Amino acid sequence: MDPISILIADDHPLILAGLSALLGAMPEFRLLAQASDGVQAVELYRQHKPDVTILDLNMPRLHGVGAIEQIRAEDAGASIVILTTYQGDEDVYRGLQAGAKAYLLKDGEPAQLVDCLRTVASGKQYLPPAVANKLAERMASNQLSRRELDILAHIASGKSNKMIARSADIEVGTVKFHVNNILAKLNVASRTEAATVAARRGLLSVF
Repeated sequence: MDPISILIADDHPLILAGLSALLGAMPEFRLLAQASDGVQAVELYRQHKPDVTILDLNMPRLHGVGAIEQIRAEDAGASIVILTTYQGDEDVYRGLQAGAKAYLLKDGEPAQLVDCLRTVASGKQYLPPAVANKLAERMASNQLSRRELDILAHIASGKSNKMIARSADIEVGTVKFHVNNILAKLNVASRTEAATVAARRGLLSVF
């Protein structure tokens, strides 16, 4: 069998070096190229058409989700593995919704990454139990609207209802209505709890 060709996209040189060394030592993998930002990842994918692309989410010039969307727009069959330090369920959801086949955390075992690459290269999806649980939590929860996410970002920055009303150009009463909905959907009792849950789940990374 031909080796599985790989493109790695990450803005941390040490991560690139570590992954390159790991995969380079295994005959079943062939490293085609390395990208240090999202734009370069899209360009190198277009040039090399790897079997699997390993992609970080937090990259300069173009966020990982945007890179996934662009790659998948050009090649609906692209197999993309998200490998990141992020673990908020919103990040899991957005990455997979954009078309990624797998989501792994960087502190995982090398053997898990190898197993993931083999699985994804065969056309299947790979989600560790912890990630699958986060995705299930995201799908089961009441989803916040775009306006509510906007209000939530203001809440997390410590703004009062009056300040939010001025920033969003809406009435204070409307802000109170949205805040109450946000607290109910997140199942929390205070603005502080809402901000904490938002940070843990990665809801603020939408902006």
